[in-house]
Amino acid sequence: MRFKFRPVDGSFYDLFSEAAQHLVVGAGLLGEMLSEGNSRAEIAQRMREAEHAADETTHSIVRRVNSTFVTPFDREDIYSLASALDDVMDEMDEAVDLVLLYEITSLPPETAEQVEVLQRCAELTAEAMPRLESMKGLEEYWIEINRLENAGDKSYRRMLANLFSGEYDALQVLKLKDVVEALESAIDAFETVANIVEQISVKES
Repeated sequence: MRFKFRPVDGSFYDLFSEAAQHLVVGAGLLGEMLSEGNSRAEIAQRMREAEHAADETTHSIVRRVNSTFVTPFDREDIYSLASALDDVMDEMDEAVDLVLLYEITSLPPETAEQVEVLQRCAELTAEAMPRLESMKGLEEYWIEINRLENAGDKSYRRMLANLFSGEYDALQVLKLKDVVEALESAIDAFETVANIVEQISVKES
């Protein structure tokens, strides 16, 4: 019979939960950015601050791994999960930055669907991270994230079709396509996080 020793130190779980909370903040700011009538420069500044805070949490996780003799699960999995969480924030930050830099005043209505998917993914991820300690109740999380990613894919394809329908001029198409692709990449990044959690759960079961 093989026994697994788990350290009592819960700081890794706290840090992963902290990282996921940054994503909830980022998804909320993304929703604000894509809503008309808001101060986009101010929202973009808040997003930069949120992205910086997320980076600090990622660095804290890496420092903790490097200074801890026994980690709660494989070091490579910890690095992968921390990096994947950070990637989500980077993609959302890029979407916000592009809206500001391109001076986009109006976005396709389908972007609201993408933001709703991102916000739900962020909420589910934040709920899932504390469960890493017990490795229980995680299956529903990655199944639902995969379902949301599929819904995001369908919305993404509809948006691309609309962009090339002739309703927008060529320059608008180029600008909006970059934003739409950043949103799609953020949703894909959430799925990567869920896939890593699934891999960790299978290993630790």
